[in-house]
Amino acid sequence: MLIAATALGILGLVFIAVGWALAIGDVPPLRLTIPYLIGSALLTVYSIINWDLVFIALNAAATALSAVNLVRRIRMGKANAKDHR
Repeated sequence: MLIAATALGILGLVFIAVGWALAIGDVPPLRLTIPYLIGSALLTVYSIINWDLVFIALNAAATALSAVNLVRRIRMGKANAKDHR
């Protein structure tokens, strides 16, 4: 049963990663990125405490993606500010 549960978890992780990959060109707004970054970081810590490898991988990836999106959004804002001068 543990193997089946792990396989389900890995399959879910793969589908979520595919969804992220398909949306990689879109940069979400800061009002979504910041709470997502904080939430995924907290869930990463929670997953580490509970030593759930599937959720450690998923939440660590979500945290990294959110951090990248935060940087991308900030850079977009700076580029737009320069265009309006």
